[in-house]
Amino acid sequence: MIVLYIFFLLVLSIYGYALVDPNLTLINSPFWTQFRNVLVYLGYYQRQWSWVIYLILIIILFFFSFYFVKHSKKIKPLRLALIIGILLLLSYPFLSHDFFNYLFDAKILTFYGKNPYLYKALDFSSDPWLRFMHWTHRTYPYGPVFLLITLVPSFFSFGKFIISFFLFKITWLFFYLLAVYYLNKLNKKWAIIFTTHPLILIEGLVNAHNDLIATSLAIIGIYYLFKEKNLFARLLLLLSGGIKYITLPLIFLVRPKTHPRGVVLILIGLLIILGYLTFFSEIQPWYFLVLFVFLPYFEKLVYRLNIFFLGLLLSYYPYIRLGGWDSVEKLSLKHIIILAFSIINLIYFLWFSTKHEQIS
Repeated sequence: MIVLYIFFLLVLSIYGYALVDPNLTLINSPFWTQFRNVLVYLGYYQRQWSWVIYLILIIILFFFSFYFVKHSKKIKPLRLALIIGILLLLSYPFLSHDFFNYLFDAKILTFYGKNPYLYKALDFSSDPWLRFMHWTHRTYPYGPVFLLITLVPSFFSFGKFIISFFLFKITWLFFYLLAVYYLNKLNKKWAIIFTTHPLILIEGLVNAHNDLIATSLAIIGIYYLFKEKNLFARLLLLLSGGIKYITLPLIFLVRPKTHPRGVVLILIGLLIILGYLTFFSEIQPWYFLVLFVFLPYFEKLVYRLNIFFLGLLLSYYPYIRLGGWDSVEKLSLKHIIILAFSIINLIYFLWFSTKHEQIS
């Protein structure tokens, strides 16, 4: 099964280049150009088949995740995470452009010596990276902790895109492995769920959203919270909030046996924030990576959200099949897909409640 899983992870890594930005040249090589042209033809001109491939890959990833969780006693989470991480290190963030903004935001400071909170990408109009970037009109929107973390790979890339690309990917891999390591020290099953979950793999490792780093720091903080090292735990939870402000409520987390209602209130508060972003902004699948922080508290609840998580990943249908988010109709279709899977998941919860099974 591991060999088969490796094969499909490789397919995922390769498939992502079907939606590579036409203005991005990663490698100046005839072989790369030929390879890229074949995949671009699939992604941009054979969108129906591109969607079918994506759909099959997502279903297969969920199947393997369920399989590994079921056989968690035989699996070594950190070893599996290392295999997954190395394979997806080669992947292209095909469903989002945020990753390229991370690269340039750090470059503003390490290469140009300017403050990204005051300067935006458009202020450096001669930079060749702007050819394949989006959201070039905004200044730095994230917390200072994330900026500090990204300065390290950015500094050692010396302004070279391909070096920066892979050093940033390695940074994400590092935090993914840290989360798996500390979860495994608490509970092997939690580590397997996190290690193999398709939402973690797609939004955390492939698309490389900074929510993964925030989630990882929060998980480490919870580990030390469980070990009664409260001061260090609070510091890590605060650092998590300093990456993506949405995780700031986690600083009030406690051990489940001391104040269980307090943990429930924090979860509800976080869901209210996510709901606010959903209704007054735009719902984004990667926002929900933070829910995996609650694995040590509500394992069954998080695991039973898989129908909803599937809907989040399938909500990319308008982007892959219809070509981008350039119309209100496509965005509406995205939200309809998520809403439909949310309702199905709610019905699933209600069905379980009729069997008097406690969600914990």
